[in-house]
Amino acid sequence: MDSQNMSYNAGQAKGQAQEKASNVMDKASNAAQSAQDSMQQAGQQMQQKAQGAVDSVKSATGMNR
Repeated sequence: MDSQNMSYNAGQAKGQAQEKASNVMDKASNAAQSAQDSMQQAGQQMQQKAQGAVDSVKSATGMNR
């Protein structure tokens, strides 16, 4: 194998490695975004449940009048 072919193959390998690394980073970014969305949704649900509990206590104690 001559020097030109070796350089070409090395360039191909480097390009493939960069593409794989980019794909891994994209997947990690997507996973992080999904986790963030899930946590935000869970937080909103907890806030709604807490508000419902407050409203129930106010109603039960007559504080909502």
